[in-house]
Amino acid sequence: MNNLIEEMKNYAVINHVPIITDGGLHYLEDYIKKHNIKNILEVGTAIGYSAICMCNIDSDITVTTIERDEARYLEAVKNIKKGNLEDRIELIFGDALEVNLEDKYDLIFIDAAKAQNGKFFERFEINLKDNGTIITDNMNFHGLVFKNEEEIESRNLRQLVRKVRNYKEFLISNPKYETLFLDIGDGLAVSVKK
Repeated sequence: MNNLIEEMKNYAVINHVPIITDGGLHYLEDYIKKHNIKNILEVGTAIGYSAICMCNIDSDITVTTIERDEARYLEAVKNIKKGNLEDRIELIFGDALEVNLEDKYDLIFIDAAKAQNGKFFERFEINLKDNGTIITDNMNFHGLVFKNEEEIESRNLRQLVRKVRNYKEFLISNPKYETLFLDIGDGLAVSVKK
């Protein structure tokens, strides 16, 4: 399994696929162990890296993961097969905002289109068990969240940074969750259902 994980990391670097940082992954793995999390929903599979790493923690962990990019989805299918995890990782191809799920999860991990974080949160919080947690990656957005908007040259990037900041405000003011912001990896938001 470790060979597969290294292979995926290398593939991600070569092909510019954004995957969770080592720091973010270590925190996520520790959180899953500490809170005895067994079933996870992941929004944004990419190549299956974090889903496989999460399943690697314990043999009774299952992950449902959603990816809309076909090339990445197909790469994830390949990686999940290589890891013999087809029975524990359910991979859904499609736009997460159009996916309807019945199941309830201990943990929801949001690591997809940053501009849609709020929509993903609102769409899937009904699938969160009581006392469940929603963890969102890339809250610092490569440090851009801390810059003045004038310093960010691209208009699209400025809009994206604004949306990440708005999402942070949404989490802070959400009365149903207690959210902790951590400067780990590219920034994590850990929102625990009250």
